[in-house]
Amino acid sequence: MKVSALKNQEQILRGSLWKAVLALAVPVIINSFLQTMYNLTDTYWLGKLGTEQLAAINLVSPVQNIIVNFGSGITVAGSVLIAQYIGAGEKENGRGMANQIFVCAMGFAVVCAAVCFLLTPAIVRWLGADGDTYSHAVTYLRIVIWDMPFLYMVNIFSAVHQSQGDTVTPMFLNLGGILLNMVLDPTLIVAFGMGVAGAALATLLAKLVPAFAAFFLLSRRDNSIGLDKKYMRPEKEKLKLILKIGLPTAIGGSTMQLGFLLMSRNVFVYGSQAMAAYGIGNKVNSLITLPTNGIGSAVATIVGQNIGAKQQDRAEKSYRISMGISVVFLFAGGMILSRSIISTAIVSIFSEDESVIAMAADFLSIMAFWCFTNGVYNSTVGLFNGTGHTEVTMAVDAARLWVFRFLTLWFCESILHMGVRSVWYSVVVSNGISAVILFVLYLAGIWKKEKIKVGAESHKE
Repeated sequence: MKVSALKNQEQILRGSLWKAVLALAVPVIINSFLQTMYNLTDTYWLGKLGTEQLAAINLVSPVQNIIVNFGSGITVAGSVLIAQYIGAGEKENGRGMANQIFVCAMGFAVVCAAVCFLLTPAIVRWLGADGDTYSHAVTYLRIVIWDMPFLYMVNIFSAVHQSQGDTVTPMFLNLGGILLNMVLDPTLIVAFGMGVAGAALATLLAKLVPAFAAFFLLSRRDNSIGLDKKYMRPEKEKLKLILKIGLPTAIGGSTMQLGFLLMSRNVFVYGSQAMAAYGIGNKVNSLITLPTNGIGSAVATIVGQNIGAKQQDRAEKSYRISMGISVVFLFAGGMILSRSIISTAIVSIFSEDESVIAMAADFLSIMAFWCFTNGVYNSTVGLFNGTGHTEVTMAVDAARLWVFRFLTLWFCESILHMGVRSVWYSVVVSNGISAVILFVLYLAGIWKKEKIKVGAESHKE
């Protein structure tokens, strides 16, 4: 794997950018697919139990995602900073940064999991759940929230390896976790009759194993960048950089997820069937856009290393190549998946309720038709993150949910009286507007302004 990482670093800085994008993106895409399979496996088996259980897990998933996305700001910052240090030839600083990221992320994960556990009943009641949906949601969230430290450990491992050009090792690590989850889900949910508690416990246990493996692998002494106690002492300059780059991503991501939480509350007004359909549509759509998420992640690494090496033109070229691949792929795939017969067949896998299937298929068809805008969005986010301009993505992420999505939702509900389809169209309209704004900001050249100072004279300890 070390040989592969070194080869990818050479490709990123001096070789074919097409090959560099694909070498990094393909494993990330597979890795993201494996991560998504955790929730899809839960959705599949809970769908066999009933609509109430499915609605419960979909209702509270955004709560967990708020914490995940806030913490991911720390690991995104780590990946970008380490990549730029590597590009500048400062591996010692990269090693120190990896350890600072570890301390920050793990401390945050434990505290947030504990607080969320205590507040779960109040949160679920605020979301409007009652009866069986309430009890299922509380049970699920109170168990699954403890996977936070394990998830963060795996994310730190992925950030450290991806910044070095190695996206294959994290992929194999997550493969073990998802295979374990696929065995534990039917065993705990169905065979042991644990229902939503079984789904949550299966996810928790399936993340525990790769988390311990990640810690062991990062702690090996032969790592050029890994965990070492002597680097874990707080370093003021590095902590400032983590806050400078990570905080905007954390705020943007968690604010966006809070918007998703409020969207869930709005959807639940239409009933548990609409809530189940919304969850199914979102999860399937996340599979459609996985390739562009992976490419966007690859862009951040390639741009980060090239910016660190003072190769701005090469960084921009990698972005344009990545965006072209993403848009073409999503346009072609979206035209296929938006066909009613195909979208209906896909969502039928996750529910046997005819009303849920009809609504979910309608939602999926609309999203798939317009999903090519995600290609522009994710690639441009990768560009801004790779250059350290995370404040731009924070602002656009927040506006996407809190301004464009809710404004479209209000207009479709109150003016056009479109019912539950107001939710469906609010998603695609807000995504499209945000993609256009990000591309305009790219053309304005904001990303070219130096945000992180790396080089021979930077961060002398």
